[in-house]
Amino acid sequence: MAQIPFLDRRALMALMAKSGIGAGALAAGWPLLAASSWPRNIEANPRFTDDPFALGVASGDPAPDGFVIWTRLCPRPAEQHYGMPRQPMIVGWEVAPDEGFSTIVAKGEALASPELGHSVHVEVAGLSPDRVWFYRFRIAGQVSATGRSRTLPLPGARVDRLRFAVAGCQHYEHGHYTAWQHIAQEPVDFVFHYGDYIYETNEKGADTLTIQGNTFPRARKHNNDEPYSLDDYRQRYAQYKTDPHLQAAHAAAPFWMSLDDHEVDNDWADRWDQDGTPPEVFLYRRAAAFQAYYEHMPLRRAAMPDGSHMQMYRGARYGDLMSAFVLDTRQYRSDQIGEAEKLPGGDKLAPMTPAAYDPARTMMGDAQEQWLFNGLAKSDTRWNLIAHQVMLMHLVGRAQGGVKGYNMDRWSGYMHSRRRLLAHIDKACPGNVVTVSGDAHRHYAGDVVQDEGAPGAKPGKVITTEFLGTSVSSGDDGMGELNTPQQLADNPVLKATIDRRGYVLCDMGRDVLHADLKVIDRVSSPGGTVSTYASFAVERGHPGMHRA
Repeated sequence: MAQIPFLDRRALMALMAKSGIGAGALAAGWPLLAASSWPRNIEANPRFTDDPFALGVASGDPAPDGFVIWTRLCPRPAEQHYGMPRQPMIVGWEVAPDEGFSTIVAKGEALASPELGHSVHVEVAGLSPDRVWFYRFRIAGQVSATGRSRTLPLPGARVDRLRFAVAGCQHYEHGHYTAWQHIAQEPVDFVFHYGDYIYETNEKGADTLTIQGNTFPRARKHNNDEPYSLDDYRQRYAQYKTDPHLQAAHAAAPFWMSLDDHEVDNDWADRWDQDGTPPEVFLYRRAAAFQAYYEHMPLRRAAMPDGSHMQMYRGARYGDLMSAFVLDTRQYRSDQIGEAEKLPGGDKLAPMTPAAYDPARTMMGDAQEQWLFNGLAKSDTRWNLIAHQVMLMHLVGRAQGGVKGYNMDRWSGYMHSRRRLLAHIDKACPGNVVTVSGDAHRHYAGDVVQDEGAPGAKPGKVITTEFLGTSVSSGDDGMGELNTPQQLADNPVLKATIDRRGYVLCDMGRDVLHADLKVIDRVSSPGGTVSTYASFAVERGHPGMHRA
């Protein structure tokens, strides 16, 4: 599927005018239908004894004149049908420049269909650029929580500062969402969620969990078994989204969402899962997982799944300061070494093999790679941000017994793709690319060079930098700096790492980007405190990071 890196809203409006579609239709939510075209079986007089907005509100994918606002009618999240009749309903929505809604600048009605879990995705448009907006939903006399979002600056506008958080990996059973509580209080322009919004695992109700040989109390428990069907995944998302801290973070700022593996199944890649399920069968599970993901995220209609495919890679431009590229490193990648080749690997440490350098192996797929390369080559902003899911640094690790190896689920298992990306960055936009990622459940901050750490390799030229955010809760409280000295000694490009929960907070100026590695002292119980483990600066035109 073709992908346009930056939405040309003016061209879209012109096309709508030629087609006889009014501007108001663009903000009418999905589907973009006149009221006369709505289903005939709409519930005309809905009534709720419980809060229909129990899963909160969210916004995302901002544009210069609007953004997506989301909610899902779900008054009883723990029940099979969520307390909802099997009929479509009409939900009202409003947008205002003030939190008190004294002046409503946009409003309308959207269809909440049972086919989409009574979720609502409204693509609001026609707003002024580069300012804060507030939104809410209404149905049957009940009003949702108020959400806060922000439109993008115009493409050519001067922007001096941009603040954003990087977070993800939020295993419900491993800990409380204290990180989201603190992110909700940060003055950020957006949040990049790098994936693992839910975890599909089921621990059979055990009271403890074991991580890297250490036993922790289980903070919370999933309320259903491992999901395979659409209803299974809906139940899992409903449980996660009842968390008040996660709701607060979504209501505080727009999100750029991406998915990794646990939204479907651990370590899945393209049409393969970790269990050897026939690909044609696994794709049915992937389709169910994708639909549930779409139903619960503030995504545009362009991301609506087509069977087992979702269009998730996309871009945005923040005036003249930054071009952002949100990648998808799951749908198009080759199977992991250790799965396809029956060698040690997957997400376990393994020695580098010739298979990792095979040109036929891809991380992004040809179409996405070309989209990214074209976008970077044409970019005229001061910075470029590549936001993706798994580690780009080629770091050596140590398994039990001190045996060195590399994680084949990361870019290290796709060295041909990695080399191509770094070579293109070095040629097209040297010195102004920063990458952010996650998945590893530790903070990692370091420089990215070609083949760093490879046997016999000499220290290479620094191409870019990477801030890999630790998890929100996955891994329980963590083990602090255990293994940190060894990892730093084994990997000269690595500047900091710690096994604690938290997030990355970035503050981008015109010439310097500052990044703080935020850590939470505990998530096994509520009330953890946040602190800054390490701070770094990256100077535009000088790839590489240094302590701030």
